[in-house]
Parts: sequence; structure tokens; C-alpha cells
Amino acid sequence: MGRFEIEEPSSTDIEFLEGQLYEYYVATTGISDGRGLGVFLRDESMNIVAGAAGYTWGETCELRQVWVAAPLRGRGLGRRLMDEVEAEAVRRGCRQLVLTTHTFQAPEFYRKLGFDVVSVLPDFPHGYSALVLRKPLGGGGHADSLVRGSTG
Repeated sequence: MGRFEIEEPSSTDIEFLEGQLYEYYVATTGISDGRGLGVFLRDESMNIVAGAAGYTWGETCELRQVWVAAPLRGRGLGRRLMDEVEAEAVRRGCRQLVLTTHTFQAPEFYRKLGFDVVSVLPDFPHGYSALVLRKPLGGGGHADSLVRGSTG
């Protein structure tokens, strides 16, 4: 075995860990519908100028990255991007959309889109807070999830 090494993980290393965790999740829950999700807007040179990436699994869509290039913000692209994500999540049978943002990012933007703050992690990073946000999709709400066995 050897000793632990501290290093910057490569994208391959992260994919490996995520794959191992997914295998455990499937074995534990029996839910095996996980799929990656990416929605991108590209310019004429095929450069990404707006995008969102995450995955769907177990009737949930989790976004890990949401970004619009600074010069294009305030033009409705973020709303259009999130509309596309939500539509695809619903097509995949998701009942909720979740993401984490920070108080210095765009919490008001998400609030206007119907997201609720479900958790606040103070001082992450120092002087700010991380916010875990949730938006119910297609009618399934918190009470439904509690009946099904979750604690969120």
C-alpha cells in the first residue's frame, strides 16, 4: 500500500473517485439512472461563453458549475441557460434541481428563478457564506421527499 500523497488531483483522478462513489451509491440505493448533464452556449469560434454542468440521478439534478462570461451577463443568458437545464432535468424525470453558490455570486438571480436556500455554510470562504439551493420541479415537493425516506 504505501503512504498518502498530497497532490493536485487531475481530472482523471476526480473522474475515478466519482465513478467509485457512484458504484457505491447504486449498490446501496439500487438507483442506477445517473447521467452527466452539460448545457453550453458557444460563440462563432466554438468557445464556451455560457454553460452549466452537473448530473442527474435519483430524480434530482445537481449542478456543479454554472457560468456566463462577464461581458455577456445581464442579457438574459443566465435565465435562458437555467431554463434549458430545467427542461432537460424534467425530461429526465427529475423532481428537484440543487446547486451550491456563494453570497458573493448570484443568490438573487437564483431566488428569482424559484430556488430556496436550504442550507447556509458561514465563513466559506472567509467573510462570505456558501448557500445550498433547491428548486422543486414538476410538483414534487419537500413533503413528498420525506415520505419517500429522505431527510432533506
